[in-house]
Amino acid sequence: MNIGKLQPIEITTEMQRSYLDYAMSVIVSRALPDVKDGLKPVHRRILFAMHQMGLHATSKHTKSAKVVGEVLGKYHPHGDLPVYDALVRLAQTFSMRYPLIDGQGNFGSIDGDPPAAMRYTEVKLGKIAEEMLFDLEKETVPTISNFDGTLDEPIYLPAKLPNLLLMGSDGIAVGMATKIPPHNLSEVIDAIVYMIDHAKNGAYNVTLEDLMNFIQGPDFPTAAAIYDILEIKNAYATGRGKIIMRGKAEIEEVGNGKSAIIITELPYQVNKAQMIVHIAALVKDKKLEGISDLRDESDRHGIRVMVELKRDSKPKQVLNNLYKHTSLQSSFPVNMVALVENTPQTLTLKLILEEYIKHRINIVRKRSEFELKEAKARAHILEGLKIAVDHIDEVIEIIKKAKDVLDAKEKLMKRFKLTDIQSQAILDMQLKRLAALERQKIEDELAMILETIAYLEDLLAHPAKILKVVKSELLKLKEKFGDARRTKVYKSKVGEFSEEQLIQNEPAVITITKTGYVKRQAPSTFKTQARGGKGVIGMTTKEEDTIDHLVSANTHDNILFFTNRGKVYQVRVWDIPEGTRISKGQAIVNIINTEQGEMVNSILTYAAKPKDRGSAAYIVMATRKGTVKKTKISEYEKIRRNGLVAIKLEKGDELRWAKLSSGKDEILMVTHNGKSIRFPESEVRHTARDTMGVRGILGAGDDYVVGMGVLNEENKSDNFLTIMERGIGKQTPLPGFPKQHRGGQGVKVAIVTAKTGKVVVAQIVPKDCQTIILTSIKGQIVKLPITSVPKLSRATQGVILMRFSDKGDSIAAATCLS
Repeated sequence: MNIGKLQPIEITTEMQRSYLDYAMSVIVSRALPDVKDGLKPVHRRILFAMHQMGLHATSKHTKSAKVVGEVLGKYHPHGDLPVYDALVRLAQTFSMRYPLIDGQGNFGSIDGDPPAAMRYTEVKLGKIAEEMLFDLEKETVPTISNFDGTLDEPIYLPAKLPNLLLMGSDGIAVGMATKIPPHNLSEVIDAIVYMIDHAKNGAYNVTLEDLMNFIQGPDFPTAAAIYDILEIKNAYATGRGKIIMRGKAEIEEVGNGKSAIIITELPYQVNKAQMIVHIAALVKDKKLEGISDLRDESDRHGIRVMVELKRDSKPKQVLNNLYKHTSLQSSFPVNMVALVENTPQTLTLKLILEEYIKHRINIVRKRSEFELKEAKARAHILEGLKIAVDHIDEVIEIIKKAKDVLDAKEKLMKRFKLTDIQSQAILDMQLKRLAALERQKIEDELAMILETIAYLEDLLAHPAKILKVVKSELLKLKEKFGDARRTKVYKSKVGEFSEEQLIQNEPAVITITKTGYVKRQAPSTFKTQARGGKGVIGMTTKEEDTIDHLVSANTHDNILFFTNRGKVYQVRVWDIPEGTRISKGQAIVNIINTEQGEMVNSILTYAAKPKDRGSAAYIVMATRKGTVKKTKISEYEKIRRNGLVAIKLEKGDELRWAKLSSGKDEILMVTHNGKSIRFPESEVRHTARDTMGVRGILGAGDDYVVGMGVLNEENKSDNFLTIMERGIGKQTPLPGFPKQHRGGQGVKVAIVTAKTGKVVVAQIVPKDCQTIILTSIKGQIVKLPITSVPKLSRATQGVILMRFSDKGDSIAAATCLS
């Protein structure tokens, strides 16, 4: 007996068809997000199920197991663990830039720790998730039957949020994958608003460059930094690219002459525990040197991994090796694949935003059509009620005389030409509606409904007005949920300096402390005051730290750091982090690769382009013991990260000062005990970098050089600023210093007494100097107009420029500002 029907089929054909069906099922129903709401089916079903369960942001939390059961039983017939894993991810603050689920309990950690079992954790919808489900009940999205045909579920959500870019996505399908980074809500909304503002005839006349004026790049929940604007632009232009991420790590002093690298931010999706284990393994295998200890000090306040260094290590070099060999630096392979009308596509940034706008236009239109239908139905009833109220006596008489409800309805319809719905509404009307105020309410409601109908009809007739509604809703979302960017974007590649044209060339003040903390500030940070004031707190220093250098420059200038060991390092001024007036600044070892025990004693700034340097051709250096040396500036244009030798030093001496010169100038040196000497620069012949100098001034006893200036044709008639420890200072005309030969003991620069203290600041006052900034060893700062400092001869003490809040305080440094 034959049962059924046999049909021969080629096995290869059947395999191809079956595999293609399977592949498309995985692509569409599991692995890829929809461009409209940015969700995969499992995420969409979780949010929809929680919405149906009433687990709103204002509700109480409920057990995750209950939600998982609801999702499995009604919408997603798969394993419970995959559903729970998807739910957990939506609640993880280190996975989601804007978590859609508000979780209570253990939802895992950045160390890769698993979440607690679903019977222990509790969830509800986050506030931002409700914007994904807003207007769901207004027939805004199409629905399909669930797996057993008993319920309906949405094909996609109304998604007021541009969620595909905010949430990001990560999935592997059959033959394709997606990896979309999360972004900042404020930036994405600004870009969409810009597109809407430039819409014309359904087209968006914007370029990728326009959009990137708003969207700087991905914004990861774990912050960190990303590099290379060209690669970011390529990823947005093509939908594919590789973005380099770096964790945030700074070098700090930890006492006993030791330094440590403190890691406070990690690249996105990096497992902290695994990274620490990897670092320990590299140290054990001696692939990473200079590390003495490794500790994870992270807590609920944030990440803190301490990599303690050996005393003889080079902190900057160790940090670079950490970036090179560990996941502290990693890449994010961008692959922006999503479903567009159920078809997988690789999308550019502009296409994603266009699809989102198209989706929201459709949602707003369908919502408006629904509201218009509801409003017309309500207006229809209100018009019937108004007729009844206007003829209330006759209506009551008809109802009283009617045999039954059906008879009353028919008579009302016939007498007042009402519809079935209107007559039924009149019969259902309560007697209290006959009161005067209640009758007025009917008329007011009808007027309001008619206005709504007019508005909705006008809205549906003008697509441009629908776009305005989309824009308005987005701006409200930005106001409600917008926040600052977390991930810092560097326009240059890793290891390259920033592009000069991307940084504005503007004045800056550079401050360095004795223990090596440096910061950059705008001159406007300091407020001009009268002479003799106490000033303001200018920098938060450690108890044992003091401010050592204060110089003015432009952000495009080169800055040379000369150290006590006679070495020189070079960076651009813009590479020095900007700080506030009271901030401590950043350890200089984060910027230049100094050795243990090496200290910056002098800094020199000069224009990066030779044409902007004027007559500057040499660098003149002076040591603490009075040695002076001259070298061509061209020998310092290409300096390795590890620095170069600037001068060879005698035992016990150290490099203290460096100035620019033309080769035809004069040199003025001043000592701590108040001696000065002025001699022609020609008496110091120029030599190569790695040579010793010649004697400039002969100091007596324990005296040492505190200042050196270069006199040229432009400043020979200027004044010389001398400031003593006790805040007493003066200006002295430079012609008052006699010319001598180098190597002598010199003449007095000021009367030095116990009242004045010894000389600590000695420098030439530039012609364009308007103000001077004085700082004390305890961080006190005062800014004075230069005109308030009197001009006195060499053989005088000066006047009080600064009074101290603390009796033990004294002047540390000063600089002139134009």
